[in-house]
Amino acid sequence: MELEESIKLAAEGCGVDLYDIQQTKENKTNILRVYITSKNGVNLDQCAHVSRMISPLLDIEEPISGKYTLEVSSPGIERKLKTLHHFQCSIGSNVKIKNYSNEVIKGELISATTDGILQIDENSEIKEIKYDDVLSASTYFDWNK
Repeated sequence: MELEESIKLAAEGCGVDLYDIQQTKENKTNILRVYITSKNGVNLDQCAHVSRMISPLLDIEEPISGKYTLEVSSPGIERKLKTLHHFQCSIGSNVKIKNYSNEVIKGELISATTDGILQIDENSEIKEIKYDDVLSASTYFDWNK
């Protein structure tokens, strides 16, 4: 079984969903970041529980050669959207999409299918965006409301 699938199953066993896994390096320290989500939000106890559950998996199938730090957390209120699953989990949220023409489209995400994204922009217009046209995408929180 692939390591990501094992981590996903362990997270689900803890009552949360796996959102993303990232490997990075900060100040000469290798970091494996595991992001988890839940419809009811994620708390510190859940992060610690997932960390304890996946640590033995990482001892068997090392994701990074050498020494590294494991971090388990929520992806936050403003999160990057990279996969169809990310978009589908964000339906009803405000999203900001930048296309390859450097146009930024903001609004509520109302649909995400394998064909593309339907979004209501700030002017209440419905726009259909194809994934191939997306340079970057993320949720955003309107702090003015």
